[in-house]
Amino acid sequence: MRHYLALLLLPLLYVSCTEDTQNIGIFPVADDIANSNALFNVYTRSTLLDSVLYRGTYNYLGCIRDPETDVDIRANFAAQFHTFENYRFPQRHLLFPDCQKTHDSEPVKCDSIELRLYYTGYLGDPNNPMKLEVYPLSFNKIIEEDSLYYVNTNLEEYVDAGTAPIATKVFTAVDYSVSENVREDDKYTNNIRIMLPREYGDKLLNTYYEHPEYYRNSYTFIRKVCPGFYFKIKNGTGTMVNVDVSTLNLFFTYYDEEKPDSTYGSICRFAATPEVIQTTQFTNGDLQDLADDEDCTYLKSPAGIGTEVTLPIHEIYEGHMADSISKAQLTLQRYNNSSKDDNTLSIPEYVVLIRKDDAVSFFRDKKLPDNQTSFIASFSKTFNSYTFENLGRFLTYCRYEREKGVQESGLSPEAWEAAHPNWNKMVAIPVSVVKTTDSYGSTAYASVSHNMALSSTRLVGGPNTPIKMQVLYSRFK
Repeated sequence: MRHYLALLLLPLLYVSCTEDTQNIGIFPVADDIANSNALFNVYTRSTLLDSVLYRGTYNYLGCIRDPETDVDIRANFAAQFHTFENYRFPQRHLLFPDCQKTHDSEPVKCDSIELRLYYTGYLGDPNNPMKLEVYPLSFNKIIEEDSLYYVNTNLEEYVDAGTAPIATKVFTAVDYSVSENVREDDKYTNNIRIMLPREYGDKLLNTYYEHPEYYRNSYTFIRKVCPGFYFKIKNGTGTMVNVDVSTLNLFFTYYDEEKPDSTYGSICRFAATPEVIQTTQFTNGDLQDLADDEDCTYLKSPAGIGTEVTLPIHEIYEGHMADSISKAQLTLQRYNNSSKDDNTLSIPEYVVLIRKDDAVSFFRDKKLPDNQTSFIASFSKTFNSYTFENLGRFLTYCRYEREKGVQESGLSPEAWEAAHPNWNKMVAIPVSVVKTTDSYGSTAYASVSHNMALSSTRLVGGPNTPIKMQVLYSRFK
């Protein structure tokens, strides 16, 4: 249904083709521009996002329940570990484990080996116990650097079938085994310490002395020595930590040949860094029930829900075929949280509105918004909404594509639309953005990627509740 509003009063623009510079920029009165304004119904619905690329430098681990949606969100992750190029241990005979010198013919031993998962933030109850299992990744199916991994990737496929966990750990977000004075020190970082079997450390050391070339770089280290680990929450709900850095620490003792009576404790640290793969797997409760809600729509990240938008292009152009669309504004209004729980997930800060058929390739190819088929809006706390100021170019693009497609295919307009059901559809997806500022103070987007943070919000709309798009037309009288 169309609703017409009063004409907007806008400044009139004029041009001149005479040589009289006094009137340059002034239209003849007969060429005045007329403007009109209309509102149109726009229908939205929630849509499940199943191709969310993981491109993050941190990982989530835990399981929490979103108090607003009553849906469990579980996060496990896998990490590879980086080694410095041509890393060297002390000569074999200098190792001194258990106060005994090592002979060249004997296997070497470490003192101990551990994993540390460092995190700076967490969601949920800091005192809630969570049980963690650690599995070694498989040599037979390596997580490859040049492959794409999505947040719904089944990471257990990278663990050999039947493999038992190499270690287990029960942890809380606040480690009370560490004194309060230490925890409050600015140099302290919350971490989960996981002791691995000493035999695993012995294996790493002996592999080095048998094949030092395997430590040449991270590529060979991952494929020949340590493919990495899969960290899986076995039991517990109510806590999720944000793991910034993971390290594999190997401790050993050696002595100095020049000082035979002196021994030294040392540590070899391998870190999960941007040079190697880290990827988180998110699983949610039954999101289909949320997606089927007809009284609202959702935005949830990272493994969650987007909002599909169907634009009424036929109605917008009906009676305005000769007009130009100066502005087409769409606002996604947010419902306030129904839950007062302190652990309610955050509101997505940025949302990209992108042509539905481009939603996968946009992120895969690392594209940026072009304000023709993709647009970005930030959340306004003042208006509790996301506003896309002008989708006019998208409306024009879709109309032109449809007309050209009908002409080239020889199909009827109805048949062409049936063959291209998404021709007038867009989808809103939570994103993270990186901006740059030039020397003149102008900002531009440097990158746009799926939001890897846990966020959720409900929007006004749904199949039963259309939202409004405001369209401004212009024409010469």
